[in-house]
Amino acid sequence: MDVDIDRSQVGGRARAPPSKSYTHRAILAAGYSDGAVVADPLVSADTRATMRAVEAFGGTVERDGRRLRVEGFDGRPDVPDDVIDCANSGTTMRIVTACAALGDGLTVLTGDASLRSRPQGPLLDAVGGLDGRAESTRDNGQAPLVVGGGVDGGTVSIPGDVSSQYVTALLMAGAVTDEGIDVTLETALKSAPYVDITIEVLDDFGIEATETDSGYRVPGGQRYDRAEPYPVPGDFSSMSYLLAAGAVAAGDGGEVVVEGARPSAQGDSAIVDVLDRMGADVSWDREAGEITVRRSALSGVAVDVGDTPDLLPTLAVLGAVADGETRLDNCEHVRYKETDRVSAMATELETLGAEVTEERDTLTIHGGDSSLRGATVAGHDDHRIVMALSIAGLVAEGTTTVEGADHVDVSFPGFFDVLYDLGAEVEEYER
Repeated sequence: MDVDIDRSQVGGRARAPPSKSYTHRAILAAGYSDGAVVADPLVSADTRATMRAVEAFGGTVERDGRRLRVEGFDGRPDVPDDVIDCANSGTTMRIVTACAALGDGLTVLTGDASLRSRPQGPLLDAVGGLDGRAESTRDNGQAPLVVGGGVDGGTVSIPGDVSSQYVTALLMAGAVTDEGIDVTLETALKSAPYVDITIEVLDDFGIEATETDSGYRVPGGQRYDRAEPYPVPGDFSSMSYLLAAGAVAAGDGGEVVVEGARPSAQGDSAIVDVLDRMGADVSWDREAGEITVRRSALSGVAVDVGDTPDLLPTLAVLGAVADGETRLDNCEHVRYKETDRVSAMATELETLGAEVTEERDTLTIHGGDSSLRGATVAGHDDHRIVMALSIAGLVAEGTTTVEGADHVDVSFPGFFDVLYDLGAEVEEYER
């Protein structure tokens, strides 16, 4: 599916979907238990992959209105009857890899072409270091993977600058091992707030995990348990597109109000601070869980995206609209997402008329030299690239066509319906 977006003014109230990060972790935590309910989850292509994995390990997941009722496998996964297809979900593959390492038999994990190109080697090495079996069938550190071995815990050392999801996977699995798992970080941890999310979810399911001087530790012999439904908070990564839309395209005297913005451990809530630094008229009522933003004259800033990689596409678009220079630093790890998001945003923003300088670890957008004009741009089969470029289409002269727009289903099903309801001129169509 492609989408045409004309220059538009927007305004009104909108609610971003529930957090994908929290939903993944809550579904698997419920799977590790003997049963739990996840309330207000994000049901999307990515989170369905995690649901399928829980069922492959012997659990069941039933959708009941705005809840998921999960019957878990109570700490130890069964050996799946078939290959687990993680589709395009890197989070699923990584957290499920560590779970599969608990099984006595072998689990085969695969995904789509994009996922089969993403790095899994450090996690495979970690499982091997814990006396499990973890192999890449092509011997290149990428899926398909074969994992098992009945890991009982221990101490393991991993790099922190590739993916925080390796730490998340080991902490979630380590709680039900006999010995627990000590994770030593060989380098500084990128995307650290995502591990904070993991520790928060673990605590909500009765699991103790802590940060140490050298990394993280989770004691063994624990049991996942939660009597009350687990409420999934709103997703700040998804909110960033709506907030950016308000900042660059709200009508005169109008505003965009984003609901569901209650405080949590999500690092991407930093979008509010960045918008404020850029000069946006933005306010956050934390108690009500509402963020209000109005169209503003924006100025370029420098942002370290080491802990907030998913914000890079949104910030790149804001930089293209702002006066002056916006520099997105510490972004090399953003190249290892669904696509190389640094290169993708540089390429497509240039197609729209932006001046961009791409370096290995920095993306600089020269807003003062940019004048956005409608063009056909590629979505790179990446939900975040599609949504960010759609926001650029709200301010570009003429019509912007974003190819592969259906990939928004990964994290924000109904994204274009929300934009339309806010007043955007949007037309979806099949190629």
